[in-house]
Amino acid sequence: MNSLLTSCALLAGLAAIVLLGQAARRRLPQNHLSAESTDAVKLAMGLVATMTALLLGLLVSSAKGSYDTERSEVMQLAAQTTLLDRTLRLYGPETADARARFRNLIADYIRRTWHERSGAKADPALEEVGNAFYTALQHLAPRDDAQRDLKTQAMRITMDLGQLRTLLLVQSVSSISIPLLIALVAWLVIIFFGFSVVAPPNATTRIALVTSAFSVAGAVFLILELDQPFGGMIRIPSAPMVNALRHIEK
Repeated sequence: MNSLLTSCALLAGLAAIVLLGQAARRRLPQNHLSAESTDAVKLAMGLVATMTALLLGLLVSSAKGSYDTERSEVMQLAAQTTLLDRTLRLYGPETADARARFRNLIADYIRRTWHERSGAKADPALEEVGNAFYTALQHLAPRDDAQRDLKTQAMRITMDLGQLRTLLLVQSVSSISIPLLIALVAWLVIIFFGFSVVAPPNATTRIALVTSAFSVAGAVFLILELDQPFGGMIRIPSAPMVNALRHIEK
């Protein structure tokens, strides 16, 4: 879902609803615009606005929670990457081939995830490189207890890296409920139409309502951006993984 296009379409739609509501006001009988009628409409719109605010907060919280979770997993991925390379260095020169495969694996992962903006998606080529690295680790033949412990530790860290990668793949689905998003838009239409009907049809009220529509569209934009943490404008930074790659290339 294109977040910028969606939010712009929402802004344009709400602005059109404002104009439609003010046009409808001119056609209403005068008794429908009495103080009592206006107060009743404001009370009803206040209730809908409260429910809309709660729903908007729920969507923001859901998108932000998902973004923070994936960002934390990327940080863990970077830390485990550095730790695994350090473990292989301590093992000895026999791990030169495995370390080279590991560097290529991390470099490809960074390129595909951030530079190509493919996100945390299954990639057969990347999986093949990862399997080759795991096989290289299995073929290590420890000469003493120290190397045996280091190999065990390296295998465990590799499994942890695979688990983190799998978690990122599983979490690549949208965290936003489409029915909730549709309900939010429907309630916004009701709110802006209702307030534009009871508000005096002048430039000040139009500007106020359109400004409010802009704020709401901006909130929806942020929700949609947070929901695509590897491909949108508000992306999870690649700096932790890039720094880890630089460290293991030394």
